[in-house]
Amino acid sequence: GRDLVKEVICSKPYEWNAQGKYHVVALDCGIKLNMLRILAGLNCKVTVMPATSSAADIMNLHPDGLLLSNGPGDPAALSYIVGNVKQLLGKVPIFGICLGHQVIGQALGGATYKLKFGHHGANHPVKDLKTGKVLITVQNHGFCVDTATLSKKDIEITHVNLNDNALEGMRHKKLPLFSVQFHPEASPGPHDALYLFDRFVEMMKNN
Repeated sequence: GRDLVKEVICSKPYEWNAQGKYHVVALDCGIKLNMLRILAGLNCKVTVMPATSSAADIMNLHPDGLLLSNGPGDPAALSYIVGNVKQLLGKVPIFGICLGHQVIGQALGGATYKLKFGHHGANHPVKDLKTGKVLITVQNHGFCVDTATLSKKDIEITHVNLNDNALEGMRHKKLPLFSVQFHPEASPGPHDALYLFDRFVEMMKNN
């Protein structure tokens, strides 16, 4: 029930990469810097904003896309982030990672729960349900989105954990939005999940 995000985020917005074809706002919930490096390498201008930023603050930067980062603690304690993301649904393409995935789940009406042991470390097998491929992933989370609380009409499950069948990825069927529970920037495979960043850029291109 504790909000640990406010203890680790940046105090004010900053530019990570000043030039690029697509402007991505990265919401810092405890962000891993390799996410920013990968986006910069994909020709994205990247502005990092603290998780306490309002939806209006984000939209005032006229982003082409929004990245919701990883972060610590209980996602159910982050009603202020969830509320802002609700306001942004459909207005800008969104890619959520780890805690960002859990925030999106709540913004879409779902609930989160605490895992008995959590998923930590490398070599977690995750199946991409569209391609049938198994990704070797890095994970570091103690909470999960409850699949049973998500609308099957609007949300497609895209990835599942092969160890315990936990939800590992989803996308909205109508809105430009997708998310994953694992860390695609960590490259344990070593590059199994980097295609997700390409998918995010493609989503901004087509929006």
